[in-house]
Amino acid sequence: MVDYLTTITEQFGISLGLLIMIVIWSMIWKFLALWKSARKGSVVWFIVLALINTVGILEILYIFVFSKMKCCELKIKKKSSKKISTKKIKKKK
Repeated sequence: MVDYLTTITEQFGISLGLLIMIVIWSMIWKFLALWKSARKGSVVWFIVLALINTVGILEILYIFVFSKMKCCELKIKKKSSKKISTKKIKKKK
């Protein structure tokens, strides 16, 4: 196993410690993004995040950008539907 890791680090030109840090960094962000996508019920995002490795970049973007977009869109739709229903009630009186 150690020979395999040293071969990888030599090919990429990085130290073993840096490789371990990159793997841990990527695993933490991947876990957080997969957990968040599963909680939101985003099956497509869950599959994409599980299959594609981007050293945490896609995971960070999902957590802070893409997962909030749908949430905000739902809030806007809920607010607009409440306004419509209250307008209809007022017009009937």
